[in-house]
Amino acid sequence: MKMESNQQTKQTKALTKRDLTKLGLRSILLQSAFNYERMQAAGWLLAMLPALRKIYKNDKEGLSNTMKDNLEFINTNCHTSPFLMGLLLSLEEGKESRSTIKGLKVALFGPLAGIGDAIFWFTILPILAGITASFAKQGSLIGPIVFFLAYVAIFLCRIFWARIGYSLGTRAISKIRENSSVISQAATILGVTVIGGLIATYVNIELAPKIPVSAGHTISLQKDFLDRIFPKLLPFAYTFLMYWLLKAKKISPVILIIATFIMAIVLSFLGVL
Repeated sequence: MKMESNQQTKQTKALTKRDLTKLGLRSILLQSAFNYERMQAAGWLLAMLPALRKIYKNDKEGLSNTMKDNLEFINTNCHTSPFLMGLLLSLEEGKESRSTIKGLKVALFGPLAGIGDAIFWFTILPILAGITASFAKQGSLIGPIVFFLAYVAIFLCRIFWARIGYSLGTRAISKIRENSSVISQAATILGVTVIGGLIATYVNIELAPKIPVSAGHTISLQKDFLDRIFPKLLPFAYTFLMYWLLKAKKISPVILIIATFIMAIVLSFLGVL
């Protein structure tokens, strides 16, 4: 019985090590279609598309649904993205529910971005660049060569991350299936928390006016009034206004972006922001 179940598991696997290697290499496309509406979404889907087509080879509706889900907003670290791609592909292959897959994606891309940025952009690469730049300053070719080789090694690690993510997801599928409702709810809550943090980080609106109260004393509408009542209230309100206009009024994101630019310029000129 055990041998039969193992054989069935192997037969249900659509992706091979070659596919995961290709996924790791294609993850370089993550920033290829970066935009301010969905950030890395288009590049993310482009990197995963060959694997998704292989998984949903005879299921056009399933492929369509997963493509729509993978075109939703995402902004994560380039070097650690293959780990999440591999993990999600293992769940796609295991035919997990769309809510579980979407919830895990939203819940994990933020933390992975923080971890990846801290390890690669703020630690390894700056230290390596500083050391190799000192060699280059002395006229040695060792500096740029070592930096180039190290960066190539970091890039090739994407293949390793893709395989680790896929392997981890494959081993966890049974646990995820048993606790799908709990995991989906937890992932959704964490995802909402991450999005809330992103609002506070990416959206910045501050009122400039100050109200004179006595000779030489003024009160800032932003720091002394709004921030004391509800910090980041304006970014919160503006984000939900944009969401309402997108969903309820079906206004184009391009129009909202242009309107935001115009409002920012006009209100800054008038001294409101």
